[in-house]
Amino acid sequence: MEDWAEIRRLHRSEQMPIKAIARRLGVSKNTVKRALAADDPPKYRRAGKGSIVDAVEPQIRELLAEFPDMPATVIAERIGWARSLTVLKDRVRVLRPQYRSPDPASRTTYQPGELAQCDLWFPPTKVPVGAGQQTSPPVLVMVSGYSRWLMARMLPSRAAGDLFAGMWALLRMLGSAPKTLVWDNEGAIGQWNGGRPRLTAEANAFRGTLGIKIVQCRPGDPEAKGVVERANGYLETSFLPGRSFSGPDDFNAQLAGWLGHHANVRHHRRIECRPADRLVADRAAMVALPPVEPLVGWRTSTRLARDHYVRIASNDYSVHPSAIGRLVEVVADLEQVTVTCGGQNVAAHPRCWAVHQSITDPVHAQAAAAMRRSGLQVTRAPVDTQVEQRRLADYDALIGIEGTEGVA
Repeated sequence: MEDWAEIRRLHRSEQMPIKAIARRLGVSKNTVKRALAADDPPKYRRAGKGSIVDAVEPQIRELLAEFPDMPATVIAERIGWARSLTVLKDRVRVLRPQYRSPDPASRTTYQPGELAQCDLWFPPTKVPVGAGQQTSPPVLVMVSGYSRWLMARMLPSRAAGDLFAGMWALLRMLGSAPKTLVWDNEGAIGQWNGGRPRLTAEANAFRGTLGIKIVQCRPGDPEAKGVVERANGYLETSFLPGRSFSGPDDFNAQLAGWLGHHANVRHHRRIECRPADRLVADRAAMVALPPVEPLVGWRTSTRLARDHYVRIASNDYSVHPSAIGRLVEVVADLEQVTVTCGGQNVAAHPRCWAVHQSITDPVHAQAAAAMRRSGLQVTRAPVDTQVEQRRLADYDALIGIEGTEGVA
């Protein structure tokens, strides 16, 4: 290669003739001519010796023409291959694209305010949730398609009550709502049935209140929400390593700080700017939040039983015993559980993230104990009732005994 470069330099720069170059470098004139005729540097090329797979390539092509997705191990069985599987797999890998229909992935562009992709990320770490329990609660992740603004929050569960409460909390922080929310087939959102997506009643109520659209991706189509899938990987590789958490509140506090000071102010390679730089235009094109908040969280009404506890997500919360037998309204969000009776507050507890727990307010326990003691101290006066005295002869007549009067 050095001679090739020098020959071309002498001829092009020094205007030296071929005979002089050959004499100066000690090579033949034909060598000089070949070097001047070649525009590319010379490369050593060894003649191919062929491969042991060449003999069976026609059989491989016949199988792939009929079954493009047939695994290489099955092809080896069909053609009776007894040699190395590695060389056979390499040849199948080269031939398969010729018989499989191409499936190109399109690069999608988004308009401001158009949509946000949503998903649940389950961090591979344990978080203390109280009562000696450690679990991996789901993290709701939401990414705007246009600005790539990333929002996330850990939730107590993936149930509809917590999921939509988390979505509303993130949208309220954003100050507006994208025109479309893209979800996969999460149970609380809906599922595909009969070739059509069907949203749950909670999802329809949520989108109706906000005036937006919820799109469910087709099953087995992860590319439809690749933006949020990449965000999940970014959280797992950039936020999580080297951190420890004392509880869900600590997790959300660290996550919020990292999002605000790192994730949303970094230079995003895909959009060639920071997400924060596009946020203003993104929010301006979104839908304004409704004046009335959507009904999210856990909401139920029940008649309070004698044990004066109500159940939310496998946990029991005490209620003041004065409401026993009356209809109570139970409302739970991501932070608190509240119970009202006749418009009066009869219970308020912080939300418990552990499972199968009984949360008792000491005031409720004391009131119940006092009511039980007062009930035991009540004594009822005896009832003075006049009872008729029947004659013995009436009983004799009843059982058929006659003429016994006067018998001792």
